[in-house]
Amino acid sequence: MNLWKHHGKLERHSLLLVIGILVVVSIGGLVEIAPLFWLQSTIEKVQGVRPYTPLEMAGRDIYIREGCYLCHSQMIRPLRDEVERYGHYSLAAESMYDHPFQWGSKRTGPDLARVGGKYSDSWHTDHLTNPRSVVPESVMPPYAFLAKKDLRLVDIQRKMQALRTVGVPYSQEEIDKALVDLAAQADPFSTDAVALRERYGKKVVNRDFDGDPSRVTEMDALIAYLQVLGTMVDFSTYQAADPQNQR
Repeated sequence: MNLWKHHGKLERHSLLLVIGILVVVSIGGLVEIAPLFWLQSTIEKVQGVRPYTPLEMAGRDIYIREGCYLCHSQMIRPLRDEVERYGHYSLAAESMYDHPFQWGSKRTGPDLARVGGKYSDSWHTDHLTNPRSVVPESVMPPYAFLAKKDLRLVDIQRKMQALRTVGVPYSQEEIDKALVDLAAQADPFSTDAVALRERYGKKVVNRDFDGDPSRVTEMDALIAYLQVLGTMVDFSTYQAADPQNQR
């Protein structure tokens, strides 16, 4: 109570006030930061989460380039209305290979964290070509030009190497075979698809995403990326880790 009565003295002396602020902030910072040093990892390891395939990675770059993150978030909060609408709340592990992450801060359109497998490839193609053909109230601009642009391939391996330097566990074999894996994922009849799944998992699909099997376009890549969002973790069997095991 005495401190409460005499707080005016502290407020009238700027130096004392600054020192007091630093003390309070330091204590608060230690309380929040110090426990992290006793954790093996701040991200729970979740079975199924993997790095993006070369085609998915290229699609993600197009997603960022076109500013899709400005209108679509990729983070489902653990609130009842969000979970009922979009699905299981987002896990930190699902974004562990995203540089930068795509959580977003605004929803002009719906959240896309669980959009993978929700719609067919043809739906995505129609939606990106003319959004109002499938969603009449949409305010999204058309991206029909993506189907006319061949996917740029010359920098795929360099991008994977750059991601490896920031912690994405691409092996040298995956980098060396990047162009083969990219072509295999966009070709439903590719004989290289078996090797693609050996490198990235059995759940990786290979098919013609944009409806034009004669070429690999930016539309192929973007749809491949959208179709993988939220599909890596099997939430029918997922169980949150015991916090005691994270120490």
